[in-house]
Order: sequence, then C-alpha cells, then structure tokens
Amino acid sequence: MIAGFGLCPFPWAQGEPGTQDAMIRAVAVRSFLFLPILLIVCLGTSLAAAPPTLAVDQVKPGMRGVAYTVFEGTRPEAMDVEVLGVLRNVLGPRRDVILVRLGGAKAEHTGVVAGMSGSPVYIEGKLVGALAYRIGLFAKEPIAGVTPIADMLEINELDRREPPAAVASAVAVERAAGEASNAGSEPHLEAYRQELRPIETPLVFAGFSEEAVERFAPQFASSGIVPVLGAGAASGAAQPEPFEPGSMVGAVYVRGDMNITAACTVTYVDADRLLACGHPISQFGQVDMPMSKAEVLTTLASPFNSFKIVNATEPAGAFVQDRQAGILGRFDRAPEMIPVSVKLDAGGRARDFHFEVLNNPRITPLAIMVTVYNALRADNQYGEEVTFRMRGAIRVNGYPDVVLKDMYAPPEANVPTAFQVALALGSRFSRIFGNPYARPQVAGVDLAFDVLPERRWARLESARTDVTEARPGDTIVIEAALRPYRGERILRQVPVRIPASAPRGTLRILVSDGDTLDGMRRMTLPFGRQLELGSTIALLNKERVNDRLYVALLQANPQALVEDKVMPSLPLSVINVMDGQRGTREVVVLGESAVDENSTPLDYVVVGAQVLSINIK
Repeated sequence: MIAGFGLCPFPWAQGEPGTQDAMIRAVAVRSFLFLPILLIVCLGTSLAAAPPTLAVDQVKPGMRGVAYTVFEGTRPEAMDVEVLGVLRNVLGPRRDVILVRLGGAKAEHTGVVAGMSGSPVYIEGKLVGALAYRIGLFAKEPIAGVTPIADMLEINELDRREPPAAVASAVAVERAAGEASNAGSEPHLEAYRQELRPIETPLVFAGFSEEAVERFAPQFASSGIVPVLGAGAASGAAQPEPFEPGSMVGAVYVRGDMNITAACTVTYVDADRLLACGHPISQFGQVDMPMSKAEVLTTLASPFNSFKIVNATEPAGAFVQDRQAGILGRFDRAPEMIPVSVKLDAGGRARDFHFEVLNNPRITPLAIMVTVYNALRADNQYGEEVTFRMRGAIRVNGYPDVVLKDMYAPPEANVPTAFQVALALGSRFSRIFGNPYARPQVAGVDLAFDVLPERRWARLESARTDVTEARPGDTIVIEAALRPYRGERILRQVPVRIPASAPRGTLRILVSDGDTLDGMRRMTLPFGRQLELGSTIALLNKERVNDRLYVALLQANPQALVEDKVMPSLPLSVINVMDGQRGTREVVVLGESAVDENSTPLDYVVVGAQVLSINIK
C-alpha cells in the first residue's frame, strides 16, 4: 500500500466500477445493528490505505484483465485487456510502460480514443495502471500503453517542486523513447518504442469560432499542450453522478462567456481527491486549475484519430498537480482564476463579455490572446478594414495597475487587426509572468475597445528640420509628412529644444513611431536577464502609444538604464562604476543618450522611422 490515498478497505470504496451497487445491496439486507460496527471499522481504518494494486514486475505477457472508460453518457463501460509485455525505461529511468491490446466491440470499432487517457486497468481485480499512450496513427489494432499505478500514486500535492522546464508532452515522450535504455524489454516489443506517444487530450472550445481555434492551435502546442481540438461544450449544469474510476473529468482553462476545457479519464478516486490522465497535460508541476465533471455525448470513430465529444458540467474542485505520470485533483480546493471583462463599442452599440482564465505563467498569456481575439472577431462590425482603439488595465495585487492604451489598425501585411491586439496583450502578460523574482497575483483585467469601421493607419514618408545648425538652448522644428491609407498626405510640425548641455558636433534626431523608441530600450537588456516585477510594470507603463509621432534627440554621450530608470549623459567616471555593476544589478550602459523627446497626437496608427542630423555649434 502507498500512503496518501484511500478511504475504507471495503471493495466498493476502491474497487472496479460496478461493484459498488452490488455490495451496497448486500449490506442493506443486513441487520441495522451491524451499521455501527461497520462505521467503527471504516473510521478506524487509515486514510492512507490504497486500493489493491499489481506491481509492474508482476505483470506478464498473456495476462488478461479489464479497463473502464465512458463511450457515451457518464457511466464507464468495460473493455477487455490483454497484456503484450512491458517496455522498460521507455519514459526515462525506471519509467516503464505496460503494452496492452484492447478488446470488445466498442474498443475494436473506435480504437484508442482521444480522451481515453486515464482509463483504469485491472488484472485479477487489482489496479494495474491507466491507459495513457497510443502507438502512432492509423494503427490497425487498438494497442495502448499503460502507466503503472505506482508511478501515479507518487504524485502528492505536498511536493512543491516544479520541473525545470515544462515541455510538450509528446515531444518529451518521443525524446525519451529515442534516448532511454531498452534493457529488460521483450525484443518483439521494440518496434513499438519509437511510435509510443500520449493519447491526445481533447480540448473543448465553447463559444469560439473555428477560425480562432485554428489560428491559436500552434501556440497551444508550443506551450506544452498537444491536444485534439475536440467537439463539445461547457454548461456548468449539475451532474448528480459521483466520480468513479473510468469517469470523465475536465481541466478548465477558461470559463464564462467562453470556455476551454481539457478532458480525460479518472483512474483513481477517494473521498478527498482523484488521479487522472496517466500522463501530463503539460507537466507544469504544481498548478491551480479548476476541475469539473464531464459527460460524453458520443465517441466518434475515425481512421485518423477517434475522439470523444465531451460536455464539461458542474465544478468539482481543483487540480493541484500536473506531473509526468498524471494529474491530481482535490475536491476541497477552490481555484483562483483571473476575471476578465471585455467591452466593445461600435458606433454606440455596446457588447460585453465576461469570463475567467487560468492563473498560470504559461497558459494565462495564451488564454488572454485567444479569448480577446475571439471576442473582437465576434462583433458584427469586424472586418478587414476595422481599427480598434483600446483602453484598460491589468490589476496586479500590491503593484500599480498596468495601464493599457493603444490603437490598432490593419498593417500592410496580411495580419488581422484582432491578432495584433492579441499579440500585444500576450506580450504584456508574458513579461509580467516572466519575471523570476515574484509570482504575480493578477486580480483582474478590464478592457474596452472602440470599433472604428475604417483602416486608420499612416506611414511616415519623410522628415526634415528647418535648420542645419543650432546652438544649445535653441528650439528647432521638425516637419514630418505622413501618408494615411488611401488618404491625402498629412503634415505635422513638432518643436523640440536643444539641451543647454549639448556638446559641439553632430546631434542625431530620431523621428519615429512609439514602438521603434520602445524597441531600442528592449533590445538593450542583457540576454536572458529579466527585471523584478515592480520594474517590469513601471517599464510597461512608460511604453509609448502608437497613435503619436515622436521626436527624440540622441546625444553622443553614454547613458545608463538602471532597472526601469534612465540616467542620461553621465560622466565617464560614473559610467565606469555603473558598468562594473552589471553582474549584480539590472544595469545597461548605452553609447548614446536620449536627452529630450516630444510628440504630437494623430488619430492614426503611426508606422515608420527616420534619422536626421544637425550640427551643434
């Protein structure tokens, strides 16, 4: 027995699905006087008792058993199982996989099904493990890999260590398959080693357009999620049936007006928790992910990839671990989600969207991107020529709000405007969560968009000065010409003052959009170095908006960037001291100082940059 799991050592508490009803009926015919004795026995039994299990070393080729999964509705159905052998060290040192062949009419018709991962396997009435892996695509036989139950029972929510790098589960398995030792495996099984991959986890997108799902599918894969984009919905409706081994369970990424839920199968359940999947969803380690019940509308058989069509139903706690051998959920946990509000105003017609997203460093930026993109495209005013004017805030507990104010219009490239907005928001969230010093507690996100049914975009065509020479303290005028999309040229004049401390010689003047100026600072950060959370938020709030034209004076004197603060035109002696602190502080020394800056507003998204030069007498 392995500590950490169990409720009562009676067969219906931990055994195969279907035994519970029969045992309860048998007990019900007993004398009522027997009930106190039964309660005393159960209460006196250690909660650490685990179900009867069969160790992987006891599993032999030719053994037969049964597995349980839901093909339709909520009740698990039995499948025959025949052991083919054991693949040793296929997932890493001492990480074995039991290879089995599934039998029965439904299993032979559908093959190994996406959403089947976690289905418990019993031999001789003992829990062996969970279906978790499949053999390639277009397989003619329903052959699956089983994660040993001992590996799953190792998962414990007290283990707060996070893996050094969360990687896509399919990639991790393929790499392990190529590098692991094959010592101890049956020779006739080696052909399966290179084809072993996790059974896909259906992602249920409810309230999303097909285009939004397809556009962000590669981003989900690169973030460690390699699922089948399964059909289904999320209702939140009550589901009276309790969890049992073989039931469906949902892991919720987004809920509300839009829903994203991953679905797999329960392997083990007791009064406090459950184990599911038999492989990681993304191997994040310690997580705080909403858990829900789920029902299967039907199972779609396909030569390419069969999958379950799943409805996520009522909340049921939270997943707290996402590990190599599976995921662990607790019924007594309430997950902390990030509330998001999106308001659209299109010519006085308003629409509101409200939803919550998972609070996770790798999934939150992506969840924000796909939901906001989907919300913007859902409006009837959306089209190729639309422009968005955004305002809002990201509220982080203990820090100033991250102010969001920008304008987005279709560029010359074929990139949807909504995708530009999504990328900008994803970048901000990635920088907030990417700091290595503090875990941000995001309290909420509020976004409001004005929808303009035209392409308000202008390119900087030219810029010039009214003089070629100037003295320190003089004010000069920069004249810029901008060309709007299919519009008449616009002229803007921007005055800028030459600093009194400007040295003799050449002074460079940068005329540009805001992103060009911000990019100069971002590119100067040391490779791999990140600021602490407060400095990151301060820098985000200092970024320029993209509906203004900027004029910056660049002086040939060194300046230092210390965290989020700029120290221009420093003496060489100070620069030498600052340069020596690069290893202990977030210090960047530049050979050029931005000594003054001015801007002018335009009701267009400004694109382009040009550098001018004048001589300082």
